[in-house]
Amino acid sequence: MDGHRLHYVDEGQGDVIFMVHGNPTWSFFYRKLIALLARNHRVIAVDHMGCGLSDKPQNYDYCLQHHIDNLDSLVQHLQIESFSLVIHDWGGAIGMGLAAKHPDSINRVMVLNTAAFRSKRIPLRISICKLPILGPILVRGLNAFAGPAIRMAVTEKMPSDVAAVFLAPYDSWKNRVAVSAFVADIPLNVGHRSYAALLEVEKGLEHFQESRLPMLICWGGKDFCFNDSFYEEWCKRFPDAASHYFKNGGHYILEDKFSEIAPLALKFFEGQE
Repeated sequence: MDGHRLHYVDEGQGDVIFMVHGNPTWSFFYRKLIALLARNHRVIAVDHMGCGLSDKPQNYDYCLQHHIDNLDSLVQHLQIESFSLVIHDWGGAIGMGLAAKHPDSINRVMVLNTAAFRSKRIPLRISICKLPILGPILVRGLNAFAGPAIRMAVTEKMPSDVAAVFLAPYDSWKNRVAVSAFVADIPLNVGHRSYAALLEVEKGLEHFQESRLPMLICWGGKDFCFNDSFYEEWCKRFPDAASHYFKNGGHYILEDKFSEIAPLALKFFEGQE
């Protein structure tokens, strides 16, 4: 993409499911779900530019629209005509931004602690990381975003070897460039450069509300960032969705509640829910 390498996992055969991660994770977040669903589906999990095993250019424009366009370019490169989505965190806006470009190609969507609509709510600890000068020092220099996430985004202690893999791509100032850029790109007001792109993503949801797009929502109730207000908004917009609320699940819901989510995902992508 723009001369840079975009890494993705491509496993299995059958109907295509794109898995779109957020910040500060990467395709590794979906490892268990990939192994589960690739038995009967073709599963593609991308690492956004600057994330995971993708290139990490230092002067790249890491904005919402570019991430959407990169995913769209991958769809076109792989000549995918129809697909389903799994979205988490920033993957909500990116994935549903892709969906808005291909409204008649989307089969199903699985929603995991994310948003694809505007909100002015932001936790104080994240708003501090958005500050000019101080934000990059904290996020890129002190690893004050990806580092704490391995503890704060789960309710069950993450095994040390798993935590190490989550953090491995983000082991230096240089390699945390996109982690910092994602935080800075959170559009809270109309003057933000990504506000218009997010508004278009939100408008795109209307088509899927009208078409009653099959949706599975699996939500962790102990998420300090994407709290219950986001869950309630998804349920309001998609009242026909199969909604499952895990009171003691954290933001990294697939780490905390995978054993309970797995059978739900299997049934959903087989068209049984």
